[in-house]
Amino acid sequence: MSTTHSSTKRRRAALLGSGVALSLLLAGYLLIPILQARWSAPLGPALELATNTPTTAPTAQSTGSTFIPVTPGKDTPLSPSSTPEGQPSSVEAATPTTEPLCGGPAVTFLLGIGVDTEDDSYTYGLGDAIRVARVDFLTPKVTVLSFPRDLWVEIPEISEHYGLTHGKLNQSYFYGTPGMAYYNGPGGGAGLMARTLALNFGLRVDHYGAVNMSTFVRIVDALGGIDIYLPYDVDGTPFFGGEDMGYFTAGQHHFSGEEALRFSRIRRRYNDFTRADHQTMVLCALKEKLLSPAVLPKIPQIFAAFKDSVITDLSLEQISQLACLLPHLQRENLIFTSFPEELFTPSWKKFPGGEQETFVMDADLEVLRAYVSRFIAGTWPDQPKEPSCP
Repeated sequence: MSTTHSSTKRRRAALLGSGVALSLLLAGYLLIPILQARWSAPLGPALELATNTPTTAPTAQSTGSTFIPVTPGKDTPLSPSSTPEGQPSSVEAATPTTEPLCGGPAVTFLLGIGVDTEDDSYTYGLGDAIRVARVDFLTPKVTVLSFPRDLWVEIPEISEHYGLTHGKLNQSYFYGTPGMAYYNGPGGGAGLMARTLALNFGLRVDHYGAVNMSTFVRIVDALGGIDIYLPYDVDGTPFFGGEDMGYFTAGQHHFSGEEALRFSRIRRRYNDFTRADHQTMVLCALKEKLLSPAVLPKIPQIFAAFKDSVITDLSLEQISQLACLLPHLQRENLIFTSFPEELFTPSWKKFPGGEQETFVMDADLEVLRAYVSRFIAGTWPDQPKEPSCP
């Protein structure tokens, strides 16, 4: 009896085990596609914008890339006059030689926007910090181009509101916010800014991320602050009115999130180009902190904690690819750049139907487009003598 009883128990255990295994397989079969879809799904509204990036995935055997065609003229990203003699075109520059790292694309363009509000609903706000990153997963290399917020540009798809056709670049984000709703197309404020960049410069970004001031402060604090060395004093005390941003002496500093924000906003005694330099210092310090052994493995968790306070159409998969790329970057292959300051002229403009003038930066957009064309191709800026980050 005992032998028969033991045999029966073994058969029951085997049947139970088979049932459990079958249930797990079935659950996996049903759940994995769902989890994969969530992993790959955009976290925010997509731009739905044709881009400058290759339409075919490169392989080690590839000999070239196919680019989305664009109509010659204002929106053409490259032209013979804007590509320096001897420099490759965007197609030639993107010819892959190896497999992209971290499962990423060969090249992708990311629009980063710093919004001047503290409201996590992003109902209103100007896009006051504007950067586009060209991320090359093949080299690997990241080049970040800063755009002046006061640059006077044509803004599309808002003319039915008071006849507006032009404005400052930072206002292109503002007009697309839910509170203003002058633009109701894909991507909201980021979508309108992306279309403004495409219209004026032929620069079509793949994805975007927008961060407001309070979220920036919380992110820096969550990382434990950042360390910055200042080679000179930076005076942010009131100058003909305005907020007191503080006075930062030359030397080594450990900034909290609030201090990093104040330092990044200083421009009254300087200009927007100096402010961009200060922001680059902060971005370099953030990069160093993210690469520290204590923080690097936690990047996905840190982002997950703030994903409801950041607006982006990146997926979790793409964010992981970018985090994976960071340790592969050599110092000389992380480049922060801006247009030459002498290309811009301070001016004043009136909006349609209004009497009040606003300060703007005027520039020959065709000259700027030539720089942007080379930026798209990966041929500008030339390798700097010193890395952007110390």
